[in-house]
Amino acid sequence: MIGLKIYIAHSCIINFIDDLYNPIINSQKLKDYTFYFPHNDNTKETNNNYNFYKQFDLIIAEVSHPSTGLGIELGWTNILQIPILCIYKKGSKITSSLNTVTNQYIEYINNEDLVDKIHEFLSK
Repeated sequence: MIGLKIYIAHSCIINFIDDLYNPIINSQKLKDYTFYFPHNDNTKETNNNYNFYKQFDLIIAEVSHPSTGLGIELGWTNILQIPILCIYKKGSKITSSLNTVTNQYIEYINNEDLVDKIHEFLSK
């Protein structure tokens, strides 16, 4: 699955720069993939449009914290039949409604574990 274009979806209440974006951006293990980070200064495209999501091969959603906006994004990408991988920090209580859009989940402990498990998933 090398070369995939992957959208990173998440709630805005997490420290997404330090706990999500930077570990992925700085990982040598994930360098063969193109990631889109919706709140990164380097990505100015708008993601408030259903058609925007058609360009992605996979959605990775950090679902440790519920979010209406995240739910809308996952609904749109589910309709578009784009695969969704949900990731969540150990100890988080995730909503069972996610089962309507995916059956792929990864629980992680810290940033290093997150990167390792994403790499393992993408290598399958």
